[in-house]
Amino acid sequence: MGFLMGFAKLSPVFVMAGLMISGMDALLAAPLATVYAAIIAVITEKLKFNEIVDCAVENVKEMQLVFFILMLAYAMAEAFMATGVGASIINMALSLGMTAKTVAVTGFIVTAILSVATGTSWGTFAACAPIFLWLNHIVGGHILLTTAAIAGGACFGDNIGLISDTTVVSSGIQKVEVIHRIRHQGVWSILCLVITAAIIFGLSMGLPNTTANASDAISQISPDVMDYLANKKPAAVTLLNQVKEGVPYYMIIPLLIVLVVAVKGLPTLACLGLGIISSLVLGLVAGTVENVSSFLDLVYTGFEGAGSWVIVMMMWVAAFGGIMGRIKAFAPISNLISSIVSNVRQLMFANGLLSILGNAALSDEMAQIVTIGPIIKSLTDENVEASEEDMYKLRLRNATFGDALGVFGSQLIPWHVYMGFYVAIASAVYPLHEFVAIEIIKHNVMAMVAVGSILLLTLTGLDRFIPLFGLPSEPQVKLKKHNKKTIKETA
Repeated sequence: MGFLMGFAKLSPVFVMAGLMISGMDALLAAPLATVYAAIIAVITEKLKFNEIVDCAVENVKEMQLVFFILMLAYAMAEAFMATGVGASIINMALSLGMTAKTVAVTGFIVTAILSVATGTSWGTFAACAPIFLWLNHIVGGHILLTTAAIAGGACFGDNIGLISDTTVVSSGIQKVEVIHRIRHQGVWSILCLVITAAIIFGLSMGLPNTTANASDAISQISPDVMDYLANKKPAAVTLLNQVKEGVPYYMIIPLLIVLVVAVKGLPTLACLGLGIISSLVLGLVAGTVENVSSFLDLVYTGFEGAGSWVIVMMMWVAAFGGIMGRIKAFAPISNLISSIVSNVRQLMFANGLLSILGNAALSDEMAQIVTIGPIIKSLTDENVEASEEDMYKLRLRNATFGDALGVFGSQLIPWHVYMGFYVAIASAVYPLHEFVAIEIIKHNVMAMVAVGSILLLTLTGLDRFIPLFGLPSEPQVKLKKHNKKTIKETA
């Protein structure tokens, strides 16, 4: 009877996962799963309607700051794509000229920086694939290495960018500040970036020295391809036109401002606000912003984009989490993993494995974050005894797991929606090659480095050698079952 009760309480997770696997959008799957969870709460815990609403709404209230961050993040992403911030990054990198030896590593670094500025891996890939795939063609580079390099680089900002929805949502679910999350993983992320760049450059050493520039590559893009991009990612076409026409290099300043104040520890909302204001001021000077009214239209578009999907989805996910927490739905998984692991590091490693397995099962990084995120949070909260400061560090790692193993993990899963999008875009903008997901995966150095390192560092404790990334270890943190065992022996 206890097993059936436990399975019934956990079944809403399977319902949500099943709906997402079937192809249903999270915006529909989350409310349906929430309603089902409410029914299960009535059956298993005899909760009244008002009690269910209260626990759902209370959990949503805790996410209010996240909603404001998401609105400003979407607004800043629109501003950076349209005012020339993104184009200035690309033009500065390409001004030195590309060769077959440097096209892949340059594409990797440019997409990494651009994705931090725009907060979107899909938009970054759509904007940069036409440039770098045709540059690669002109200079005689390695098409799969270049494609995988810009795919991996595009995911960098999606994992650590202030304005990335996956960064904000994964942090919100674990109840940690976005800026704290970024500082926690910052050195590790940069190390992954540097190691990957070195490996890509090494793999390119035997290639030719023919040079080319961005204008040559963009001129080879057919009108049909531009129409395709306009339909898939309209902002990518705007950015491509700005790259071709040129924008002042000082348009990179808004990004630098955001990065500097973020490192200094300014609150996330303030960082985003400074980014928006500085892009307006410099855009007016550069002529990429016609007037304040047109800029406000960009902000409106960002607010609309956040409000039409991610914020509403997050409200339902928070409500779902509130109900599941009230009925202690994750207790069976918690008890199982607790019985297997012998220390906190093993528990955190298990959380990482759950994240990547969930990503493979759901084939969508956001679905993984909102489905597996509450589970690993519950596992940690219910099984670890530590000070609030040390518990916060564990939550930071869980947030990093959800995001990093969602975004970078997607690059290693052939059937993932990420890979489907990348193959579709690459095939459309560069029809001279038949792209296959598994071939891109074999060359995605960044995904391998990021996924492999975070799991290995967590399990072995070697993360203590990376500034701000080390987890607290025993005896500062310990599993509650060990404490119970000690009490019994003492008695």
